[in-house]
Amino acid sequence: MKYILLITLNFLLLSSVNATTNILFLGDSLSEGQGVDEEQSFPRLVEKNLRAKKYDVTVTNGGVSGSTSASGENRLKWHLKKKTDIVVLELGANDGLRGLKISETEKNLRSIIRLAKDKKIKVLLLGLLMPPNYGKKYTDDFEVMYKHISKVEKIPFMPFILKDVAGIAQYNQADGIHPNARGHEIVALGLTDFVEKNL
Repeated sequence: MKYILLITLNFLLLSSVNATTNILFLGDSLSEGQGVDEEQSFPRLVEKNLRAKKYDVTVTNGGVSGSTSASGENRLKWHLKKKTDIVVLELGANDGLRGLKISETEKNLRSIIRLAKDKKIKVLLLGLLMPPNYGKKYTDDFEVMYKHISKVEKIPFMPFILKDVAGIAQYNQADGIHPNARGHEIVALGLTDFVEKNL
């Protein structure tokens, strides 16, 4: 009986150690990979990179083109029908591009974060920046918003997801907003390191 109990305990411990980490990218067209093949999108590349490093991870790409932060909470509820361990939150760009109130965007993002926290899910926040033509005050306040959310909610934060890609023509599509395949590769490199540190 003791041996059976020990075998059972060992099996449970090994199952816990070897359990797959399920990662959800909750985002907009950037995460979705608008204009590139799904396999070229940075969420899929992050999964590929982490698996190459022997991490047992499964990534769900929850990016939806055109979505704002207002849709995030309901979308997260839908995705939570499946087991989720980490949410990588990439929303707010469309709010900013539409000139929506930053206070509303912050409220929406924090609602998403609190929902995940209530379910014991780790949240990683990805920051975004607005183009300078939106005015200094708006662009500054928009950037600070992500830092403030990270500090108040005590969650890991990557200041600018498009670092080393934004504004560089060779890494972007003709619209100058969405990364091309090479741009997604560069984004994925930085994101892989960020996610790996927070697994």
